[in-house]
Amino acid sequence: MTSKAVAMATRREQAVRAAVEQRLLGPDQPVVGLLDVAGIRSAAAGLRAAFEEVVAPGTPILHAFAVKAAALVPVLRLLADEGLGCEVASPGELALARAAGVTPDRIVLDSPAKTAAELREALDLGIAVNADNPQELERLDALVGHRAAPPSPLGLRVNPQVGGGSIDAMSTATATSKFGVALQDPGARAWVVRAFAERPWLTRLHAHVGSQGCPLELMAAGIRAAYELAEEINEAVGRQQIDALDIGGGLPVNFTSDEVTPGYREYAQLLRATVPGLLDGRYKLVTEFGRSLLAKSGLVLARVEYAKSAGGRPIAVTHAGAQLATRTVFAPDAWPLRVLAYDAEGRVPKYIAGPCCFAGDLVARDRPLPELAAGDLVALLDTGAYYFSNHFAYNSLPRPGIYGFDATSTDVRFATVREPQTVDEIVTESGAKHALGLSRLR
Repeated sequence: MTSKAVAMATRREQAVRAAVEQRLLGPDQPVVGLLDVAGIRSAAAGLRAAFEEVVAPGTPILHAFAVKAAALVPVLRLLADEGLGCEVASPGELALARAAGVTPDRIVLDSPAKTAAELREALDLGIAVNADNPQELERLDALVGHRAAPPSPLGLRVNPQVGGGSIDAMSTATATSKFGVALQDPGARAWVVRAFAERPWLTRLHAHVGSQGCPLELMAAGIRAAYELAEEINEAVGRQQIDALDIGGGLPVNFTSDEVTPGYREYAQLLRATVPGLLDGRYKLVTEFGRSLLAKSGLVLARVEYAKSAGGRPIAVTHAGAQLATRTVFAPDAWPLRVLAYDAEGRVPKYIAGPCCFAGDLVARDRPLPELAAGDLVALLDTGAYYFSNHFAYNSLPRPGIYGFDATSTDVRFATVREPQTVDEIVTESGAKHALGLSRLR
């Protein structure tokens, strides 16, 4: 392993032992999420350095973290401290970014279903907006029309239709993707050029080509298509109307080891080879990476409640199942997770089941793990993105506590990211104050 991977694994082992010793995990709190603060800082620094290496000096770059990957205010604040902004796709995500202290000029609003109220709020705040389709652009026409100049950078999302990766649901640049204006559809490209020519305030072009399962070459091909369209538009209008390109995110994550591969530097170097004009300083760059910034820095740590056997199959029943690892349970081939086993003291010593009441709630199948007993621990690795903030409320299971950690050679310190959800909170959000509402209807 590389030295970085070894250091990450070492910090993880320290954090697991410390979580047990400091009683973050135990019989009354049988599952927690842990985030490696040093790992997050390192990922953010690696992203910044990779692009600074390939762009012309002085090129403005905004790395906007995709909030959906970790919708947790302390995480957004940590990333902001590391120089990142936020890409948001809902009023809730926008509120989280603002609560984290991210300023409007470092926020980008993307969503295929923005309401008129969301658009109005973004313009009032000065937040950049990427319109998804012609109807949304018409809404912006009405909102911009009464203003002397739009207070926000406004752009249009396009789908270059370059194809998909190995996970269909994660491929955003297929021929039939729901996102953006499909460039290869009849008449679409001409319409885009005309739309910009008619709107001098439309100054950005956005393309997000893929996510997990999409190869870097496919992503670079889509960005090249967006760049070529920007050049065509600027030539058509006779000036550089488009002054910024939002190239999205989507860097895939290696879920098979502690190695970070592919890396940001590899992708940035490929962009320099594939579309050098993108990086020559004429265009401001915006990126929207999410999973690749956080995944490796997180783990779910769960207590084994029972160890049993069924049909000769050993099963460890834990408190980490579909409510946390939803994608892994329902699409195990596309979203496999590495699993580590620990004894009850948190020392490293085939089936791992979750607590949800359906037979398929399995986060690991046929894994070569040691025999587990009640009270032992199981860790689901690479879960720093999506697994902590996209809780599936099956069986009204509570959201676990999330803690960031700083591990040195002699000490591990924890900071609360999100407190464990209580049963009272579950009852409240499930409509307790309206308990008699239906009974009163006739």
